Amino acid sequence: MAASLRRSVLDALTDVDLPKRHPARAARGSVEADSIRLPVYACDALVLGSGAAGWRAAVELKRRGIDVMVATQYLYGGTSACSGSDKQTLHTAATGRHGDDFIALAAALGASGGMDEDTAYVEAVGSLRALSSLQYLGLPIPLDRLGAVLRYQTDHDEAGRATSCGPRTSRLMVKMLAEESARLGVPVLNRCVGARILLTDGEPKRVAGLLVVHAADRGADNPLGLALIRCADLVIAAGGPGELYRDSVYPKHCFGALGLALEAGVAVNLTESQFGIGTPRDGFPWNLSGTYAQCLPYIYSVDADGIERNFLGDYYRTTQELASNVFRKGYQWPFHASRMLDFGSSLVDLAIFRETGIGRKVLMDFNRNPEPVPGDAPFSLDRLDADVRAYLDNNGALLGLPIERLAQMNPLSIELYRRYKKDITRDPLEFAVNNQHMNGGIAVDIWARSSLEGCYAIGEAAGTHGVTRPGGAALNAGQVMGQRCAEHIHACKRTAPGDPLPTDMVRAAVGSIAECLRDDGLDCRDVAREVQARMSNDAGFICSAKGVREALAAARRLNGEIRSRGLRLDRADQAERCVQWRQMALASEAVLTALDAYLSRGGGSRGARAVCDPHGSEVPVTRAGPLEAFRFRAERQQERAEKIAIRFEDGHFACSLQQVRRHDHSRAAYFERDWAEFLSGAIYASGD
Repeated sequence: MAASLRRSVLDALTDVDLPKRHPARAARGSVEADSIRLPVYACDALVLGSGAAGWRAAVELKRRGIDVMVATQYLYGGTSACSGSDKQTLHTAATGRHGDDFIALAAALGASGGMDEDTAYVEAVGSLRALSSLQYLGLPIPLDRLGAVLRYQTDHDEAGRATSCGPRTSRLMVKMLAEESARLGVPVLNRCVGARILLTDGEPKRVAGLLVVHAADRGADNPLGLALIRCADLVIAAGGPGELYRDSVYPKHCFGALGLALEAGVAVNLTESQFGIGTPRDGFPWNLSGTYAQCLPYIYSVDADGIERNFLGDYYRTTQELASNVFRKGYQWPFHASRMLDFGSSLVDLAIFRETGIGRKVLMDFNRNPEPVPGDAPFSLDRLDADVRAYLDNNGALLGLPIERLAQMNPLSIELYRRYKKDITRDPLEFAVNNQHMNGGIAVDIWARSSLEGCYAIGEAAGTHGVTRPGGAALNAGQVMGQRCAEHIHACKRTAPGDPLPTDMVRAAVGSIAECLRDDGLDCRDVAREVQARMSNDAGFICSAKGVREALAAARRLNGEIRSRGLRLDRADQAERCVQWRQMALASEAVLTALDAYLSRGGGSRGARAVCDPHGSEVPVTRAGPLEAFRFRAERQQERAEKIAIRFEDGHFACSLQQVRRHDHSRAAYFERDWAEFLSGAIYASGD
């Protein structure tokens, strides 16, 4: 493959330029609160976030004649524009050979539980429209000569529904959608952080606008840069809480908007996350999935003196078993507790966790084949599990060295690191097991509506992904729900009120921010270190009920301190960071509250967390024997039908157990019977 690709092709798929110019919008007036003059912007619908999901919502809203505006912390600074993997996956219904079965795809999306069945079906059916619309905009989805999309198998994917444009699939999606948004004239407020959702008086409450910290509005009469955005509908598309964990593969400064939603009383479900191997944040954070593992590199550790150790040789019984499970990390990339058993692929993750826990660095060398298990035969391409050898053979990759196999299967993955001053044809990559994705988030219905009227959530901000998800399903979900929320907003036809916001509402919102910013408050850097260390140490992929309970108590103490002492503001331009760390500390407590509620009920190891328990029924076994310190609770099947909903009310979190929404696939749609519901708009009336 490498020899047949021109440099221009490699460049186009790895070095993706994004549009620089977007229309601006001027404030339509101002309002004074506590001696601060705040500019007031207005739109019918506000999209908070500029990733692939946010741009999709903005484009679809504008096409439907809605006055929409995008507000974003950093234009192109989020995960869609800055993250990826060896060949970043988009997971949709298959279109080649025999086509696909939407019911089967929906079942695969929610196979491990915790996902509403109706949402899974919506994402399955909507995936073809999402994919075709991206192709229409110019996304270079690979095709065979007959026009069928090229597919492959990814994690939690039994049918091979994955496709990819290379390492930068989501960035290419951002490019196409942002260009369309600019062409349509959607205005953008950059350097804009959501600080407080404004709510109407009375019940039920609904969105009235958003208080933001906007760098461009900072001035003598407004030193913090506060501004108001008046809107009838708010679409939260700000991504996941990337700063929540110390060990994270998110780009830096990805805060998301969970804390913002929690402060407004919006319901969330937060027990599920995803963890996997990737390079660290202080360099070039990237997922090491797919061909990075399938090329069978040598994985080893080094101590402070540079002494190497073939640590995986202590875990697997034979060299063939070791190499075959390194390969399987390619399409079984996320950690899964059950795969620690029977010498499975997640034993690799546990081994890495233990090595880094004692201060050793773990590296991946593409110029050396795996070292043998002590006492066993050396590595050989003739001694691999049948599925592994067949994959390499089918891709013409039965070559001598990992770098040769990688160049054959995916030269873009090599070129990508070279763009960031890392030559993996020469140097090993340091990596670890990192937090990569939040599968939970803001609770929504089939139209992406949250529990707060006028507030929608899409992309990683929405808690629609269940316990586990096929690789690339999140990208599809963001596109489908971006379209769906736009359809619903258009059907409801709400416009931003022209009357001024009540003075008391504005003063209360501004006061809630000002009271948190103090000369002698807590240092945000200390808050960041405490939150991230606690989440990585006690709420990562290896955790325990006792550790989570103690972490929750500490998180509550921290948030109590933040409320009583505030956060220290040394300079006015630090206001947005203080706001974000207040929100992140609250989100941390919310995640720990949900986890504690789940584990206190006896919840087992499901998805991306192993719940260690000396009385657990499962124990990983290595070549040297069982690892009793990592004995863990088994998953309980009944928990797959449940979700834990959580709200922040009156300064406290309240949890409730909910059943996933069911969908009766036996009830077929009939044109003449159901057409009237579409024509009348009745299909938009219910979200379940």
